[in-house]
This record gives sequence, structure tokens and C-alpha cells, in this order.
Amino acid sequence: MTPSILLIAPDRSYRTGSYIKAANRLEIPLRVASWGASDLPSSSLGLRINGASDTESLKIINELNDRSLIKAVVPTDDVTVDLARKVGEMLALPINSKIAVQVSTDKLAFREFCRDHDFRTPNFQLSSIDPNHESVAFPCVAKPLNLSGSRGVIRCNNREELQAAVDRIGNLLQEEQKGPVREILVEDFIAGDEYSVDAIVSNSVVEILAIFEKPDPLHGPFFEETIYVTPPRISTGLTEQIGNELQTVCAAIGLNEGPIHVELRVQNNEIWFLELASRTIGGRCGRIIEYQTGVPLEELVLINALRLPRPQKNKSSASGVMMIPVTQEGVLRRVEGINKARAVEGVVDVEIDCREGEILRAWPEGGPYPGFIFATAQSTDTVEYALRASYKCLKFVTAPLFQSKC
Repeated sequence: MTPSILLIAPDRSYRTGSYIKAANRLEIPLRVASWGASDLPSSSLGLRINGASDTESLKIINELNDRSLIKAVVPTDDVTVDLARKVGEMLALPINSKIAVQVSTDKLAFREFCRDHDFRTPNFQLSSIDPNHESVAFPCVAKPLNLSGSRGVIRCNNREELQAAVDRIGNLLQEEQKGPVREILVEDFIAGDEYSVDAIVSNSVVEILAIFEKPDPLHGPFFEETIYVTPPRISTGLTEQIGNELQTVCAAIGLNEGPIHVELRVQNNEIWFLELASRTIGGRCGRIIEYQTGVPLEELVLINALRLPRPQKNKSSASGVMMIPVTQEGVLRRVEGINKARAVEGVVDVEIDCREGEILRAWPEGGPYPGFIFATAQSTDTVEYALRASYKCLKFVTAPLFQSKC
């Protein structure tokens, strides 16, 4: 009998479709356990679970007729990582430890773990919406505990800026309906070059898929990300240091299986880990992994989960992505220059996700990026040049957004 994978996905996750396509290409049976009102992939593959009750969800999964054929469980998003761990425990599958799940899905828990185990991490504290800032060192960074994509992350150089940032984050969280807003994270600002790492862990061994250099300085006051390029223009020694220290951190946490996404800064040849998540990279950026390995990211995750041999395919020498920033807020009317942007040498594609009438907002409140530019070339320098040249061809035409006072 062919072994299958159980995919645990929240309602309407954008990652679900990519995993289904990857499983079809690999001819791996895939069951999708999800919740919510949206349709499941198919009546034969879909399994409706209860997003409000892990106990009920586990009972439904445990009653599957083909339960014995499930040889791996894969979560798609942060909110499904803990349930996937519980399923793996129930079915005696390879899983991460309970503490690893907590640390890799909670910003505060990761900070506390790094502090308690002597890994370099910024000094931090929780601050209420009406804070006493006497113990805060400046410059600092204020950030919400439950938003991603650098939303709500603000650098503050003095107490007045910190109070304004706390107020602004509180308003954003209320707008997002994230529940009662009580505390945010305030931590030291760590200067230095920032990198992102994507890797896969198998039997506690970390394999780095790509180290992304972020050539645009991320010094604040906001931290919207723009360009990722790989391979990074760093020394072999630093590359090895990143790999060795990441292996040490994952081993200490108890991360034994699956994909991880890491954010770090390098200051004076010292590595400071900012975030570590037990999931794949977000948005469309996972396409860069395919350029570097020759295999789509979701296929790599499924192959690793079942311990299948990895196919050898053509790889790019260098590649990159630009997450198109919002520089002009307002109601989108049109995007000009798309064909010209796509014609830039080295550019693989320009994807515009926003539509006419959509409201564009800049960071730190900004929502989804309005689009992405992808490029490949023989060198990282050429990739970066192509991304910037393509972006210059685009023009987002907006109309002012008028707020009703009624």
C-alpha cells in the first residue's frame, strides 16, 4: 500500500493549493484536514476537522479508515503546527517536541528561550499599552506578538517615539480584531546586516536550502522587506558559521523535523537570531527555493516527510525576489509598465496581485504586498540589478482615500 501524508491546514490557507499540486506531481496520496466554511480539495481527500477543538479534531483523524497508511503529518501555517504535533504523537510519527512547537510559533517564547539558553538575542520586555518606559534602552523596536510580515514593527529613538509606536500598534491590533490589546514586545535594536534562512530538518539534522541576503538596509523606522537575493555575498566562513549556529539552536529547541524559516542579523561577525518559525517562507518567496534547488519548496517538504530520494534538476546560479513596496497609499486605479518590467533581462516574472479599487497601505500598517518580481542570473549582483531595474518600470496610480466622518 502506498504511504500517504496528512496535511493540516487552516481555512483558506494560500499554501494548501501548492501542497496539493506538489503531491500530485510526486504522485503521493495526500489527505487535507482543514476547517472553516470553504470547500475542501475533494470529497475523497478532504477531511473536515474542528478548528476550535484539538480534541475533536484528533478524534476525527483517529477514526480514519486509512490511518495506518499515514506516514507523515505536515502543517501548512503557524496555527496548525501544534495540532500537527499532536497528530504525530497520536499516530507515532516523527514530530518536533512540545517546547519546539511553542518556541517556533511564539515570538516571546523564542526570545525567552534564547535568553535562558545563552543564545544571542535582543534584550526585551513586555510593555503595556500605557507603559512605563523607564527601563527601556534606545534605540529600541516595538512589535506586536501576533502579526507577521514586519507589520506593526517600529523603531523608536526616544520615549516620545515609543509611546507613539505603542499607540499605533494598539490601533492596528484593534483594527485587525486580534482580541484585547494588552501587551507588545519592546526589544533592543540590533544594528547589522539582515539575512533570512530557509532549511529543512530531517532526523534533527539541518539542511540549509538558501540563505537570503537583504541588500536594502533595515534600519527603520519601519521594516518592510523588499529584496531577497541568494546566494548571499558573504564569506564561506560566515556561511558555515550560520549553518553551525542554526544547527545548535535547533538541537537545543528540539526541532527534529520539517521546514524552518529563520530571520537573523550579523553584527561584528556575531549572529543574532531574531525569529525562528517551524514552517516554510511566506508569500510567493518560496519560488526562489525552486530556482536554487531545482525542486519546488512544497515538493522538498513532502519528499523529506516520507524520506524519498530527491530528484536532481537544473539549478540557477543566483536568483532573487522583490516584494513590491507600497510607496503611494490610496485606492488603486491601475498599474502601468508591467510589460516593460517583465522585459528586463534576467527577470523571470512580474506578478501583480492587487486589483483596481483595492486600498494600498504602507508599512507598518501595510497588508499584503501588491506584487512580486522574480529574477535569475549568473551572479547575485546581476539579479539585484535586474530586480531594481524592473521595479523602476512600474507605476502604481492611486486615488486619495477619503475617510468618512459620519
